[in-house]
Amino acid sequence: MSDPVERVRACLDGLEGASTREKEEVLSLLKGWVDMNRGSKAPEASDLPGKFGMVGGSPAMEKVFNLLARLVRTDVPVLILGESGTGKELVAKALHQQGARRKGPFLPVNCAAIPATLLESEIFGHKKGSFTGAHRDRKGYAQAADGGTLFLDEIGEMPLELQSKLLRFLEGGEVRPVGSNEILHVNVRVVAATNQILSERIAAKQFREDLFYRLAVLTLEMPPLRERLEDVPSLAAHFLAANTDEGLPGAVLSEDALGALSSFSWPGNIRQLQNELTRASAFCKEGVIRAVDLSPELREG
Repeated sequence: MSDPVERVRACLDGLEGASTREKEEVLSLLKGWVDMNRGSKAPEASDLPGKFGMVGGSPAMEKVFNLLARLVRTDVPVLILGESGTGKELVAKALHQQGARRKGPFLPVNCAAIPATLLESEIFGHKKGSFTGAHRDRKGYAQAADGGTLFLDEIGEMPLELQSKLLRFLEGGEVRPVGSNEILHVNVRVVAATNQILSERIAAKQFREDLFYRLAVLTLEMPPLRERLEDVPSLAAHFLAANTDEGLPGAVLSEDALGALSSFSWPGNIRQLQNELTRASAFCKEGVIRAVDLSPELREG
């Protein structure tokens, strides 16, 4: 008997002489039913505010959407700034999918996730025999993205020696594979993103100033979640719906859980919120996420 209403009815039928534990179960089921029906849960996913594939209706996100509406009409490099987990790759995808290059490829490269010794080969390709393990010619992301968009995530982590080659690529579309004397020309829009403060990296001689100005023809900064807490209910509804699509049990938020989520500072931003809801959905009871189901730091906050 898994239906909460039927379980409550069965418990009520035998309530006379019931044990304390059975009575507590009835109260828990009743509270869950109230939480699901009192209107304290997040809005329906189909009614969520947002644009460009992103969720949000806060003033901070409206500024992002207004700027995006202008940037998608351009074809120049864009630098996306913001803390980790704020959705910078979603902005890059929106620039590609809503722009003139939407029929071309969108290729993301995480500059922090690839060893420095391999990053040049990943971006610009290599010739067979150019280094140990290069058993065949390989086309790099820059060439593979011809006609589309190359997204360089965590650009602030790019090794200094590779930055000069990226600058040459940005200025003339020149690609020289590792181990080759041949220069190829491609037509690619570059969108870069970083959570670093590049002015500090430039002062520390860790990032080229000329590369910064070449990348930052246009800039867009994603706000941290703590500056757009009014978007938390909508984001929560979006992630809970996505969890259901991925096979996790359906869940709604109780009023106390939604209050805890909406008042937390979220140092990990949207990614942390998504992970929190995924975990809570998997372990909550009766399909209702309560404050007690949240991580200790949220409950204490």
